[in-house]
Amino acid sequence: MLGTLHAWEAVERGHEVVHIERETEARGASVRNFGLVWVGGRAGGPELATALRARELWEGIGERVPGLGFRPNGSLTVVRNEAEHAVAEAATRRPDAASRGYELLGADDVRALNPALRGDFLGALRCERDAAVEPRTAQRALREALSASGRYTFLGGREVREVVGERSVRDDHGDLHEGDAVVLCTGAWLGGLVRELVPDLPVRRVRLQMMQTAPLGEALTTSVADADSFRYYPAYGGPELDAWAAAQPQQPVAAEHRMQLLMVQRADGGLTIGDTHEYATPFGFDVVEDPYEHLTGVVEGLLGRPLPAVRRRWAGVYAQCTDTSRVVHRQRLRDGVWLVTGPGGRGMTCSPALAEDTANEIGW
Repeated sequence: MLGTLHAWEAVERGHEVVHIERETEARGASVRNFGLVWVGGRAGGPELATALRARELWEGIGERVPGLGFRPNGSLTVVRNEAEHAVAEAATRRPDAASRGYELLGADDVRALNPALRGDFLGALRCERDAAVEPRTAQRALREALSASGRYTFLGGREVREVVGERSVRDDHGDLHEGDAVVLCTGAWLGGLVRELVPDLPVRRVRLQMMQTAPLGEALTTSVADADSFRYYPAYGGPELDAWAAAQPQQPVAAEHRMQLLMVQRADGGLTIGDTHEYATPFGFDVVEDPYEHLTGVVEGLLGRPLPAVRRRWAGVYAQCTDTSRVVHRQRLRDGVWLVTGPGGRGMTCSPALAEDTANEIGW
């Protein structure tokens, strides 16, 4: 997705683009995600500014590319006790709360906004600025729109193996591609050519597990998170979070797998649910069941009903800057050649703005 949005930005600025993709279709983190444009939990300052700009860009792109599935559905981070409520309430006092669209809702208001939530809870922190797209179809829809411009060529099933001089690359078919600029958006593929170019790249890989259910049978009108998200996202730090975290440690399985609940409804009515975080390599080659059982219990408690049957389970890997306060690693490797990677869990949220920043820095 990061590479595709760089192509979008270049075409928008009048350039011709050759887009080289290792797979014939995206198979990495660009499709193995929630499709969330997640503003609410971002750190104040540059990270929030990037997310808000990306949210604005996504809405404009969504109007032009209906297949993107963009919808400004907002989110609810549900709280179940007074300590969690205090963390949510503190968030509404942030100086940037209004720009995030924060609003603290009681249980009745939550159910009025999202009637599918019929479980037992105290209220929720609403973030009006959050949104969603369809990750399994978004990239394909963007490529179709790009192709219609007449200035975009997609070459799938090819891997860039060599940077040749300035502004040229050679792929694994032996073909040389020359341009005015080369942008390497490598995702979580950090070995091979990337290691040769930047041996000390300050980026790590992170693995997560997710699942998707059969259709819910009713609308989940917002994206949904649980209070464990407060532990994970930097926007919620403060004495209220510290007091709650000390008094209410995570359940053992959630702590072991560094979990939070995120849930969004897909266009077909199913629910995408996750997630876990694994940082130590080598990663497991299989998915484990305990996190799924934990998430099922959390979701059923919020819905007040059994979860629909799980139809898909998967693991994904994304690239994250080792300094997690950095939104992206952007590096000029030589004249005309740039590496852009490491947005972490912000990739789907921030890619349009990251591409815009790259274009401005290069001077397109």
